[in-house]
Amino acid sequence: MHPSINNSMKKTNTRLLSKKSKGLIALPVSGDDLRNIGLVEKGRVARIVRERGSIGNYELEKSKGVIIVEIIEYVPNAVLIKTIIKKTTGNITVMSFDTGEGLTEKTSPFDTFAQIIDGKAEIVIDGISNLLETGEGIILPAHRPNIFRANERFKMILTVIKSGYE
Repeated sequence: MHPSINNSMKKTNTRLLSKKSKGLIALPVSGDDLRNIGLVEKGRVARIVRERGSIGNYELEKSKGVIIVEIIEYVPNAVLIKTIIKKTTGNITVMSFDTGEGLTEKTSPFDTFAQIIDGKAEIVIDGISNLLETGEGIILPAHRPNIFRANERFKMILTVIKSGYE
C-alpha cells in the first residue's frame, strides 16, 4: 500500500469506486479535493475517478485558461492519465510518467501527436528510439507499434484525431 494512504482515507475512497476499479488503490490527486481520486494498479497506471466514482473524463472548465503542465501531477512509481477531451472524433489526454515507468507496446488505428510538456521522454516507434525534451513533439503513425519510456520523469499531451480508418 502507498505510504501516504491512511486507513480511513482508503475506506472512504474505496466506497466511491465503481465495480470496474476493484483491486486498485485509491490516492487523492494532488491539488484536488476528495471527489477526485487517482487510482494506481500494482504501482503502475493511475486514472482519475470522478465524483461518485465512475472512471471517466477529467474535463477542464471551458473558456477558462489553464497552465497545462499544472493540471497533472507526478505520482511515485506510476503513470497518471487524465483525459481532457474525449469525443467520437478524437481525444486529448495528458499523462505523467515517473522515472523508470512506461507503457507497453501499443498500436493505434489513428495518427497520434505526442507533445512533451515537462522533462524528457523516450518514444520508440517501429523499433526506432526517439528522445524528446520539453517543447518537442512527434507524430506516432497509425498502425505502427510504439512504446513510451521514462528514463527520467516527464509529462506529455497526446492528441488523436479520428478521421476514419487509414
